[in-house]
Amino acid sequence: MALPVQTNVTELPDSRVRVAVQVEPDQVQARVERAARELGRELKLPGFRKGKVPAALVLQRLGREAVLEQAVRDGLGGWYVEAIRTSEIVPVGDPKIDLGELPGPGAAFQFSFEIGVLPRAELGQYLDLEVGRREPQADEEQIERQIEAMRDRLARLETVERAAELGDHVVVDYTGRLPTIEDETGETTFVPFAGGEGRDQLIELGSGNLIPGFEEGLLGARAGEDPRTVEVTFPGDYPNEELAGRQATFEIDVKEVKHKQLPALDEDFAADAGFDDVDELREDIRSKLLAEDERHVSEEFREAALDAAVAAAKVHVTAELARARAQEMWERMLHSLSHRGISRESYLRLAGRPEEEILTETIPDAERALRREAVLTAVVAAEQIEPSEEDLLEYLTPAAEREQVEPAEALEKLRADGRLEELREDLAARQAVDLIVERAVPIPADQAAAREKLWTPEKEAAAVGEPAGAGAGGSGAGGGLWTPGDAGSAR
Repeated sequence: MALPVQTNVTELPDSRVRVAVQVEPDQVQARVERAARELGRELKLPGFRKGKVPAALVLQRLGREAVLEQAVRDGLGGWYVEAIRTSEIVPVGDPKIDLGELPGPGAAFQFSFEIGVLPRAELGQYLDLEVGRREPQADEEQIERQIEAMRDRLARLETVERAAELGDHVVVDYTGRLPTIEDETGETTFVPFAGGEGRDQLIELGSGNLIPGFEEGLLGARAGEDPRTVEVTFPGDYPNEELAGRQATFEIDVKEVKHKQLPALDEDFAADAGFDDVDELREDIRSKLLAEDERHVSEEFREAALDAAVAAAKVHVTAELARARAQEMWERMLHSLSHRGISRESYLRLAGRPEEEILTETIPDAERALRREAVLTAVVAAEQIEPSEEDLLEYLTPAAEREQVEPAEALEKLRADGRLEELREDLAARQAVDLIVERAVPIPADQAAAREKLWTPEKEAAAVGEPAGAGAGGSGAGGGLWTPGDAGSAR
């Protein structure tokens, strides 16, 4: 079957390419006919009902060039995506498109675009790397925090006849008012506002959950005393835009002061938690903390092994390419936030920083992501990693179970949507990381940290732009600790 577009890729400097695209005549004609039908829906001609004007008559009435321009505008996005797929490039950033001339009848449509692409990595050593790995730990301070959190959850609130202190809870009624200037007198009066009233509200003093100044204004209050007036200023990023940044007063009536009574740390407490004694409770907490930290250690080691392979490779990432990837990351985050009802403007207002500043801060992460992706792409090629159908099904199983479909069904849907190759590439990259991690040699974290402080030939090579371990092959000699005494034998 003939492809809808034909492409020719020309490499340019600095990880950019020019892609010449030719859209086959039958594809152009199909788009022209579709555009004519769309335009015909709005065209009113005597003898035809609205929306029923034949495509041929639309072409005759509006002219082929006008319809062709609409067809190109409608089809360009799809042709561009197909050109990316056909040319097998990994684009970074937005393209610069040159549309060229509109084609004549029966001719192909040609356009071209320039775009940044994933840079190529010149691999250094990526197997049998020595990588620091710390031991999982659960210190006594962590255990105590867990126990105190349990005691806090089981605490009782007891009413006390004294002034409210930090950590106490108070039961209050309150009414909030905003200042308003009277036009006739010019005097400032305070009027209640919607949502500014509460009855029998339980507030923890010192929790920091309320407007700054509200909780502080209740310290020293007693139940039954005259209502207090507390002045506050709503934060500039307050969700209610009508109140954000405005001053307000709250008249607060304290009805009760309650002290939090923690349960004693004894066998009764341990029994309530399902243990024979406090020591058994502590050991259970310790084992769970160790298990959780073991997962963190594994994640840290996986990331460190990949970064060690990246550090040993040579990858040229231009500032333009890093900024383009940062822009992509920013737009993906905004797209994700939009699904939660948060607009670009709302996020920037909450962040309190301009978009340019956020983008600039994202550039180092974008550059690191490009280097990792380039190295993994090179490892996939070097190791000829090709996920099997069984690998794909296993990879899809967790997501398929969440969606309550069979993995084979999910796989076929991806195939039908043209996304199977994308899935295969993602899994191949994951398998490349798995290979690097499986072959990595764990060493004590303090030894790895000490090694980082030493000057080595590899670091000098990296400083002058050469890949560390160049010429040693992908799985070159596993790096023993280099010392100045090794210089003589290197000559």
